Amino acid sequence: MNDKIVMPVWTFGLFIVIMNTTMFNVSIPSIIGDIGVSASLGSWIISSYSIGYALSTMIYSRLSDVLPIRRLLAIGLVILGLASVFGIFASNFEALLFARIAQSAGAGVTAGLGLVIASRYIPYERRGRAIAMISAGSAMAFGLGPIVGGLITEYIGWEGLFGVTSLVLLLLPVLLRLLPKEQPKPFRFDLLGAVLTVVNAVAILTAVTQRSFFWLAIGIISIVAHIWHLKRKNESFINPKLFAEPKYRKLLFIGFSILVLNLGNLFIMPLVLANLFTDSPLMIGLTIAPGAVLSAFLTRYVGRWIDRYGNMRVLMIGQVTLALVLLVFWAIIGISPAVVLVGYLFFSPAASASLASLNNETTRILPSSLIGSGMGFMQLIQFFGGSFSVAVCGILLDIQKKHSLVHAYEFVYAALIAVSICSLLMLTWYVRSNQRVASLPNNGASRT
Repeated sequence: MNDKIVMPVWTFGLFIVIMNTTMFNVSIPSIIGDIGVSASLGSWIISSYSIGYALSTMIYSRLSDVLPIRRLLAIGLVILGLASVFGIFASNFEALLFARIAQSAGAGVTAGLGLVIASRYIPYERRGRAIAMISAGSAMAFGLGPIVGGLITEYIGWEGLFGVTSLVLLLLPVLLRLLPKEQPKPFRFDLLGAVLTVVNAVAILTAVTQRSFFWLAIGIISIVAHIWHLKRKNESFINPKLFAEPKYRKLLFIGFSILVLNLGNLFIMPLVLANLFTDSPLMIGLTIAPGAVLSAFLTRYVGRWIDRYGNMRVLMIGQVTLALVLLVFWAIIGISPAVVLVGYLFFSPAASASLASLNNETTRILPSSLIGSGMGFMQLIQFFGGSFSVAVCGILLDIQKKHSLVHAYEFVYAALIAVSICSLLMLTWYVRSNQRVASLPNNGASRT
């Protein structure tokens, strides 16, 4: 496989898919006005895609252990492309919601299989660059999505957002030609395990977003049922062997935390710019975009640094940088929009580098037989962390209504700083445990 061609093409597809989330964020007021629904109902246009995207990522990654990547890619991109074409003509809430859910069912193929391809076909010595490219594509999509969404909504209409996403159909023949052929393996798909995974994620996220004890109870019951299912099922949807590895469990916590910080900050920054400095959606996008562009520009260097200096050194620098930027935001966020602009110039590359080094380290510690399920579950935990973060940040703002806006935003940033400290402590524990293992007799130096 020629990864110098495949990975840039794949990253472009991932860029479109992730931008499909952030584009719709700025168009929600127009959509709500056009189709005549409440704001709470309209929010499901965003959340349904995010939840479905996270779950389909896990499903495609798990299936890649036994089914050819080319086949999964064809299924995913066709579903995403056709759902996007359908969305162009959606004229009511039900059709629009169906289009978004169908989009999410196909969208997970790009995030889920991108890391699997890098892990399976790119040598470890060059893998860091490929994974860094994927992370940078995600960062740029988060940053440029509001700009693209604002421009299209203003001059074309929100229906044009679906037209952008339908471009993934053009990538399908190119990738099918470039990707290596694989043979399917015999397997039994754990349908009940997949259903329980969906129920777990949807119930917990709904419980948080709706502040519902009913959905929390469903989530707890479904998790207990899932644990029981894992103990009795030989070939389960989520491979229980993953959780027997302490290193993997620690990396899951760090991955969850990185997305909590990243999406929590991306949720708060636009609110700060809009409510404290009365910036328009386009100006908000222009303030955030330079950080995303810089992150993409630094991709080749981040990949080289990972391959040269190791995952842990890059991850530690990235985590410390995230904590420092959040500390600055907490201290002086209300002074000027320039604080957000300059801060995100450091934050976005640090988040991208942290994700790249974390994902590369995960591929290093997992055996080849667990790459698909392991990376899929890692992606699910990361996306869940991002969705959970946005919901909790919204709740924290609500409980601070009696205080000034500046105080409310400082309160949320204080919570994010606490998460970053916990993540740094876990990372330190991980590094030290690796050093202890490497120092034992008959153990070589760990490649971190």
